[in-house]
Amino acid sequence: MAEIQLKNVSKRWGSFVGVDNFNLTIADREFLVLLGPSGCGKTTTMRMIAGLEDPSGGEIRIDGRVVNDLEPKDRDVAMVFQSYALYPNMNVYENIRFPLRVRGTDPSEHEARVMRASAMVELDDFLHRKPAELSGGQRQRVALARAIVREPNVFLMDEPLSNLDAKLRVSTRAQIKNLSHELSVTTIYVTHDQIEAMTLADRVVVMEKGIVQQVGSPTEIYDRPANTFVASFIGNPAMNLLEGEIRDGTFRCEATEIDGLDAPDGPVTLGFRAEDSEVSATDGQITAPIYTLELLGDATMVAVRLGGALVTAKTDKSFRARIGETISIRIPRDHCHLFDAHTGKRLGG
Repeated sequence: MAEIQLKNVSKRWGSFVGVDNFNLTIADREFLVLLGPSGCGKTTTMRMIAGLEDPSGGEIRIDGRVVNDLEPKDRDVAMVFQSYALYPNMNVYENIRFPLRVRGTDPSEHEARVMRASAMVELDDFLHRKPAELSGGQRQRVALARAIVREPNVFLMDEPLSNLDAKLRVSTRAQIKNLSHELSVTTIYVTHDQIEAMTLADRVVVMEKGIVQQVGSPTEIYDRPANTFVASFIGNPAMNLLEGEIRDGTFRCEATEIDGLDAPDGPVTLGFRAEDSEVSATDGQITAPIYTLELLGDATMVAVRLGGALVTAKTDKSFRARIGETISIRIPRDHCHLFDAHTGKRLGG
C-alpha cells in the first residue's frame, strides 16, 4: 500500500499553466477524486503521478520514495483508461493475464490471480470472448480486472465511466465502490461528474484552471463550498447564486428580500440549494412567476427567472401549478451561503 505526496507540483507548456503549485498528501488506502471541468488539470495531475507526463516543477513521492525520474513501469501503479485499451486479438482471459506476462510473474500464479480478478468484476462467464463480443460495461470491467490482477500499490482511474450509458454508469460505479472497499488500495480517480465524486470519494479535490479550489470530504464540499465556483459545480441542480447587496442584515436583489443575515453591508453573492428551499403561494422571500416545471418522479423542480439567473426550488411531487403563475420561495436563513461579490470566496468561514 502507499501514501502519495505531491509538493509544489506544476506543469507548464510554454506560457500555458496546466497545473499550478499542487500540494497534497493522499493517505494510504484513501480513495481520492480529482474533480473539475475539462481542461482544469485533473488528468494532467494523474498522468504526472503515473509518469506519463514530466512535472515542470515540484516533487512526487509514492510510499516515501521520490518517483520524478522513475519510468511508469517502476512506479507500481495501475491505470484504468476511459478508452479501455484492450487487445482485440486476445480473449478476456489473456487480456487480464497480459500484465502478469509482461512483468515476468511466476506462470504458476497466473491462473489463480486471473480468476480472482475476474470473479471480483463478475467476468467468469466471458473469459473466452474477444473484446468485440462484449458490451461497453463488460469491456470496462475487463480493464478493471487487468488493473486488479497486478496487485499494485496505487490505482489510477481516468474517467473510466465516461463511455458508458447512464444505467451502466450507475451499476459500474457501484462495482468500483465495492472494489475499493475489498481491495483497500490507494486510488486516485479523475472525473468531471460530480455525482461520481460525491458517491465514490473519501476526499474530493475540486480544480479549475490548474488550481486547487477546495479539498475535503464530499459532505464538507457540499455543505460549505469554499467559493462560488465550487458552489456552482457541486450539487444537482447547482447551488442558486444571487448577486445583490446587504444593508442592515437584509439581502436584496430583484424580487428577493432575506433578512436576519449576519454580514457587513455591501455587495455580496448569496447562495442556497434547491432542496433547502420551500415553495408556497405566499409568505416567501422570493416572489416571481414560474418559468418552468420539471417532474422528477420523487419531487418537482420549480424554476423562476430573476434577471439573468434561473433560480430553482425543489418541492413535493404532488405540487401543481402552471408556467406564469406567481409563487413564493422561502429560504431558511441558516441555509444561506454568502460569498464575496468580487473574489467569490466564502464569507464567515
